[in-house]
Amino acid sequence: MTCKNEKHYDALALFSGGLDSILSVKVLQAQGLSVLALHFVSPFYGTPDKVGFWRREYGIDVRPVVLERDYLRTVLLSPKHGYGKCLNPCVDCHAYMVRMAKALMPAYGARIIITGEVVGQRPMSQRRDAMNSVRKDAAAEDVLLRPLSAKVMEPSEVEKRGLVDRERLYGFSGRSRVAQMELAAELGITKIPTPAGGCMLTEIAPSARYLKVLRAIADPGPEDFELCNQGRVYWADGHMLVVGRNKIGNERLRALVQDTDLLFDLRDYPSPVTIGRQFPGKPWPEEVMRDAATFAASFSPKALREAPGQAVVVAVTCGGTTREFSVLPSRVTPLGWAEPRWEDVRAERKELVTV
Repeated sequence: MTCKNEKHYDALALFSGGLDSILSVKVLQAQGLSVLALHFVSPFYGTPDKVGFWRREYGIDVRPVVLERDYLRTVLLSPKHGYGKCLNPCVDCHAYMVRMAKALMPAYGARIIITGEVVGQRPMSQRRDAMNSVRKDAAAEDVLLRPLSAKVMEPSEVEKRGLVDRERLYGFSGRSRVAQMELAAELGITKIPTPAGGCMLTEIAPSARYLKVLRAIADPGPEDFELCNQGRVYWADGHMLVVGRNKIGNERLRALVQDTDLLFDLRDYPSPVTIGRQFPGKPWPEEVMRDAATFAASFSPKALREAPGQAVVVAVTCGGTTREFSVLPSRVTPLGWAEPRWEDVRAERKELVTV
């Protein structure tokens, strides 16, 4: 049953905004098919601010789709196919997005799901067996099409049913981008996306931060990981402290403050926004607040310059309650606040909840 007032499309596309996803959409458009691009957004990937640009520059209808807590529970915490080098559950992630796209098909009257995957381009998610696993796990055997690699794969049900012309699809494979660049030129695509800004779960530094959150909270939400993206993240004895890097970062951090968070502010000197996240059922004792205040105060250059070796007052606010601590600013404290390093925490990945 289709929803009223929704424009109908022939196909839904998993759309990252990279060249391959753009090409896959344009290939179907060249066959006269209408395509809606679904741009999935999570704390780890997605640039919804580019939707307008994609529409104007490439003539592609794009709809952002925000991944919520269920994604974290079923994919990040419990990947059936495991993780890649860092904390990336690529195969399970792709299958999840295909399932979401399939669930949206009736609303748009769509009969096809496409992706920009190319056989052999990525070592984990774009192996032939991994791509087959995605199709099966998402129960999308009858609707899923990879336009850029169709000719080096068995004909899909979409092709067999005549919904697309197989002869006008492609047989790209491997890591070379030469064929894609040639196709882009042929299709009149002149602004080639920079191949950067991908999934942060594939990167060592953010993965270390995320893994600490996964181990500390039984049921983390997107907001917990978003907090990790917006500042310098320090841990001590199971407590997380986030310190703003600059003016923009400070503004973003303030927007993420929750009622149960601890907000650290120097009373007499400017300082970066500093948030202590209190996890459910784990309130901070007074000695932890004081230790964190000592550490937070050390990030105020003006306090260090104008009051060297002197105590400063740090206000710690939670909800409507404020407590003040007189502390001597220092990066070296009894609790030893430190940024998580992948080499120190990677073993904890094996201890995550799995099914």
